[in-house]
Amino acid sequence: MKKFLASAAALGLLAGGAMAADDLTLQLKWVTQAQFAGYYVALDKGFYGEEDLNVTIKPGGPDIAPAQVVAGGAADVVIDWMPSALAAREKGLALVNIAQPFKSSGMMLTCRKDTGITSPAEFPGKTLGVWFFGNEYPFLSWMSQLGIGTDGGDGVTVLKQGFNVDPILNGQADCVSTMTYNEYWQIIDAGLSPDELVTFKYEDQGVATLEDGLYVLENRLADDAFKGELVRFVRASMKGWKYAEEHPDEAAEIVLEHDETGAQTEMHQKRMMGEIAKLTAGSNGSLDPADFQRTVDSLMAGGSDPVITKQPEGAWTHEITDAALN
Repeated sequence: MKKFLASAAALGLLAGGAMAADDLTLQLKWVTQAQFAGYYVALDKGFYGEEDLNVTIKPGGPDIAPAQVVAGGAADVVIDWMPSALAAREKGLALVNIAQPFKSSGMMLTCRKDTGITSPAEFPGKTLGVWFFGNEYPFLSWMSQLGIGTDGGDGVTVLKQGFNVDPILNGQADCVSTMTYNEYWQIIDAGLSPDELVTFKYEDQGVATLEDGLYVLENRLADDAFKGELVRFVRASMKGWKYAEEHPDEAAEIVLEHDETGAQTEMHQKRMMGEIAKLTAGSNGSLDPADFQRTVDSLMAGGSDPVITKQPEGAWTHEITDAALN
């Protein structure tokens, strides 16, 4: 009888091991905020658990490059902007887009009206705040298309922009990088009115590049077990995104619960979620090849100094989304 119980216990352990959820780590592009609400909703609502996944979400920041994180093995999936991912791929880091929850771009350059800037023609001689660690590529592509240098002199002076928008508030920069859902509203909340600002949305300037896609290392897609995890991850994540679109205030509150810094406010996150829902609307997670090509064309249109120099091959796949969404 004891031998039978021992055998049964051993079988139970084996069964428990077989049923254990698969671990998967996601590296965010930025700090914990509504920009990533779909993933936090999927975690909070148990959508990942329903897919037998144990997902760890790692916040990012101004000095964290997702491509470097995944290259170092510290994440399985990263959220990145396509310009950064394609630039990294051309340099030898084979990132592959497996899903594209964001359909539109929210990137802008926001300037003080009292600087005299009314159009990009007034940029030369001005100081512009720019994010780095892969975030600079849309800006560099834009300046290259305009034929404006980025080393001062007759061109623009680039100020490495950090986490906040202080440079435009204290006069250190004439313009700063902003997102429609975040930094623009930080400027408004700091006391400047929309009438005191001039905004240039990248999409309106012919620099229509994709943001916040899901990327993995190409060599890992040879592992069928890992691909199975990705299928389940994308399915649960898109379920989280659609829930967030339909319940924006609840989604923002879920994000706040996961913000360990306590730096985010309810008003800002709810406003951000409303803006984010505009960018994810129309996407089921599958990358539109036309959107991909538009991004590539924009990055290659930089004259003598384009962000990428050749048409990328193998930079995206529908294999994961086809299996996850059908």
